[in-house]
Amino acid sequence: MNDSEAPPVEEAFRFCPRCGKPSSEIGKIPFHCKHCGMACYFGPVAAVGALITDHQNQLLLVRRARNPGRGKWGLPGGFVDRDETVEQALAREVREETGLVVTSCRLLMTRPNQYVYTGVRSPVIDLFYCCQVADIDNVALEPSELEHHEWAWPERRHLENMAFDSNRIAVLAWMKEMEAAD
Repeated sequence: MNDSEAPPVEEAFRFCPRCGKPSSEIGKIPFHCKHCGMACYFGPVAAVGALITDHQNQLLLVRRARNPGRGKWGLPGGFVDRDETVEQALAREVREETGLVVTSCRLLMTRPNQYVYTGVRSPVIDLFYCCQVADIDNVALEPSELEHHEWAWPERRHLENMAFDSNRIAVLAWMKEMEAAD
């Protein structure tokens, strides 16, 4: 099954997560259990992406080591955990994936995304930040997450092989901003 064939998360709910009774309302938003009254709206979860540059304004691009998008380019980032702010998630994900410490960040843009994992498509809202880090020379990738990194001005080979369309759009927005600043 390719990503476009993956059913949306609302079609994966066949039983009520509260009472466990089967549902006859598969695929409806909100999911509403006729037995116990529980409702689920299937709203997007939040994820973050970091646009980190070196002293020559080269962008840190990373190649994913796992699915979705294994072997494709992307940005350091990931999901916001419960009980953390978006900025805390950004700092945590950058540190976990690259070993770098975020010292400041600025929101660049937001973008809706679809995240397909284990055959189910879930809505995501991606928040992309331009980041400054403490020591750009000490990138230490987490091998279970990322297999390669490159400091580069993004080229066609990067942009056409991004794991997520939202990452590509954020990189293009960053490039436009950088070109306007020159």
